[in-house]
Amino acid sequence: MHKIEQIYTGCLAQGAYYIESEGEAAVIDPLREVQPYLDRAEKSGVKIKYVFETHFHADFVSGHLDLSKKTGAPIVYGPNAQTGFESYTAKDGEVFQLGKVRIKVLHTPGHTMESTSYLLLDENGKETALFSGDTLFIGDVGRPDLAQKSDLTINDLAGFLYDSLREKIMTLPDEVIVYPAHGAGSACGKNMSKETTSTIGLQKIQNYALRADMSKAQFIYEVTDGLTAPPQYFPLNVKMNKQGYESFDTVMNRATQALTPAAFEEAANATGATLLDVRTAQEFAKGFIPNSINIGLDGQFAPWVGALLMDVAQPVLLIAPQGQEEESITRLSRVGFDQVIGYLKGGFEAWENAGNEVDQIASIPASELAEKVAELGVEHVLDARRPGEYAAEHAKDVGSFPLDYLNDFVGELDKNETYFIHCAGGYRSMIMASILKARGFENVVDVAGGFKAMKDSGLFETTDYVCPNSLRRQGVKEVA
Repeated sequence: MHKIEQIYTGCLAQGAYYIESEGEAAVIDPLREVQPYLDRAEKSGVKIKYVFETHFHADFVSGHLDLSKKTGAPIVYGPNAQTGFESYTAKDGEVFQLGKVRIKVLHTPGHTMESTSYLLLDENGKETALFSGDTLFIGDVGRPDLAQKSDLTINDLAGFLYDSLREKIMTLPDEVIVYPAHGAGSACGKNMSKETTSTIGLQKIQNYALRADMSKAQFIYEVTDGLTAPPQYFPLNVKMNKQGYESFDTVMNRATQALTPAAFEEAANATGATLLDVRTAQEFAKGFIPNSINIGLDGQFAPWVGALLMDVAQPVLLIAPQGQEEESITRLSRVGFDQVIGYLKGGFEAWENAGNEVDQIASIPASELAEKVAELGVEHVLDARRPGEYAAEHAKDVGSFPLDYLNDFVGELDKNETYFIHCAGGYRSMIMASILKARGFENVVDVAGGFKAMKDSGLFETTDYVCPNSLRRQGVKEVA
């Protein structure tokens, strides 16, 4: 009998897959740190025979290179893939034997031109499971705007995606299990389900993009409608996945340098490194190293780092709770931030105990915010939630300033003014407040409890009207 294991990483909303049959194993879309796959294979006494990639990922750095080097397994891509390292480009329809099962290559371009799905044929040759990459998600499909070339438009790619879904995927038996590369929270689609598996039959019923009566023109319109600009780190991750990168072991060895407060400060001054504090928003607000920014490990840490820091080559100095330094470094490496040059030994407490300067961010309840709005005006409130959340409901006349696009709209803000920042619950608003503080905005205040607290207070009228300026800030794409 064969075994399929979905290895789902919540903070990336990413699914990697481990398939095993009769002493052989394959891994599909592995994460950067590959030891868990090696441990699984060793525990079962099997050999990892193949490393399959569904496409050149944009939202994370895959572990294909390290896994291949440590196992000798070839890295397999679908048609059109060209890499800067040794790999095997499979043909559409090509079949790979794995123990007593077979894995069939289905070239499914659209999300990217090399996008490929892998179909598992069981011991009896029955079509059993589809590893659909970013072609088909649960409730959604891959966005077609991440792999544009001069000769291909978003509409061209959406058209290819329509054909791939209808010719290669919707023709499969309804009982075939769908294992996608991502779930809810990923920026690789628009509105994915929280479910991480489904079946072809259910998706034909539940997925808007798989409606039987949908024309290609209608598909193109619906798939491209309302696309927001992708995070700016995406092309950097694609480049690393396509051309190669340092081994994870090298990254970890460089990063795990424990620095005393004095050495930490000296390194910060000498390198201009980003000071990244990964504690919870509540801990950070009470006290932090001046000019450090807060992106907490307790949320979607790696995607927010990628979206907001953008430059994967910049040096990073880490402030983490004791015992969570390696976890922080690992999660940074997943999105290509490999230049961590050390961490603060003993965490923030060591800095504070050494008598060094600390800063704070004020936090106020919704009732006090209502008083401040009456005094200063609603334009001083920044809604840091995502465009879809804002569009569904927001406090009347409060502007949309999505954290995702902070780097684009920060020029609209006045450093001399006071700003009250809220998101849904406090994670994102503290990120925004910390970044603004580090950039010279002294008067930033967090709204405790976020939009829910504002709504529950009954002190704020809400609406779903979206103003044009908000759309511009949200980077909504116009598709001709």
